[in-house]
Amino acid sequence: MKIKKIVASLLAAGVMVSPLAHATNGYFAHGYGTKAKGMAGVGIALPQDSLAAATNPAGMVMVGDRIDFGVELFRPVRSTSTTGVATTPFAMIPLTGPNTSAEYSGNGDASFLIPEFGYNKMIGSNSSFGVSVYGNGGMNTSYGDLNARTIGPGPGLGVFGSGKAGVDLSQLFIAPTYSTMITPDNALGVSLNIAYQAISVYGFQNFAGLSNTPTAVSNTGYDSSNGWGLKLGWIGKITPDVSLGATYQTKTKMSKFSKYGGLFAEQGGFDIPETYGIGITAKTTPDLTLAADIQQINYSKVPTLGNSINNLASCNLFGGTTSTTCLGGSNGAGFGWRDMTVFKLGASYAYSQNLTLRGGLSTTRQPIPTNETFFNVMAPGVVENHLTLGATWTLASKSELTVGYMHAFQKTVNGTNTTIGGNGVGLKMYEDSIGIAFGWKM
Repeated sequence: MKIKKIVASLLAAGVMVSPLAHATNGYFAHGYGTKAKGMAGVGIALPQDSLAAATNPAGMVMVGDRIDFGVELFRPVRSTSTTGVATTPFAMIPLTGPNTSAEYSGNGDASFLIPEFGYNKMIGSNSSFGVSVYGNGGMNTSYGDLNARTIGPGPGLGVFGSGKAGVDLSQLFIAPTYSTMITPDNALGVSLNIAYQAISVYGFQNFAGLSNTPTAVSNTGYDSSNGWGLKLGWIGKITPDVSLGATYQTKTKMSKFSKYGGLFAEQGGFDIPETYGIGITAKTTPDLTLAADIQQINYSKVPTLGNSINNLASCNLFGGTTSTTCLGGSNGAGFGWRDMTVFKLGASYAYSQNLTLRGGLSTTRQPIPTNETFFNVMAPGVVENHLTLGATWTLASKSELTVGYMHAFQKTVNGTNTTIGGNGVGLKMYEDSIGIAFGWKM
């Protein structure tokens, strides 16, 4: 009964205190669980704790009875620059004159605390039921001077609107998971991904003139949506020292952001993309384990994320009519993100009986083309390369203390001036995070 109360309390806390602001692989986290994060996020064939379901639900039956909880301090440093940008989205041509080139900091909210929690309980010797609570990702920018600064030869509201400009998107997953060993060497698992997300957009009033619903574009406060999907997984031992894994997560169909039905495609649609991946783990020596994952994230299959802002070129609102390509339309303009393939490589070394060291590297192509930077001042998720380090100490009580560090190297994307979506806007970002987790076997 005591364990049930602890689990219920931590679940409730996770729901209430998860303003999760990531922008690592697009807006997905580079990994889930502090142990995996210390190895560049690998985990498809290497379950290490009860956050394993966030990467591959098949791994839960392999971690046994345990509880894990932790917190990460995440610091993204993001900015945007302008070179001859038009005064409003209506003027699709560059300006010339004084003050048309400047750089703006999006770090009004500089650091974020990101909690994680997992619980797993064996059912007999070959099956388990557990739950993992984690942040899938998020987007956060806060510009104090993007609209306040003079643009062009005279004073004006600014390119995007008035006042501070920014966006705050949070996503939380609660994943009840069943996992079972179908043979001594093969495990299958399934998670019900229960998702909650919230968003606020402000300082983008100038886009209202290109929207089917101009009153639902910017500065309408926080809105929330919820939905669900499935994640399936398999892990199989090929030899005593080599394991393979595979996982697939369906698109998570979310209810609409009605307060922003005039900004996002499909009248406020913001589904969470499908993902899938494969992984391999090899125990090369008794103390050294190597693991590699390949993860695919299909951003382009979600209209709000994948549709091009250049759809606005055919937006026609004259005569009081609506248009499918205007903001909020069924084929409305979006962020123009392309799909991502992420390559991860991690290592774990048992330095001693009580100390395990970890490290990893990951790389990808960031999702924002150079002709889609204009709208992405809201979401400059352009980093590509990550370096991670981590360690776990086994304490006298047989519980574990784990730390993990991540650095995402700076990446700059300079927008072109030849289209609406580039329009002389540059995006820049780098990131650091450090996390600590505590876990124990029950």
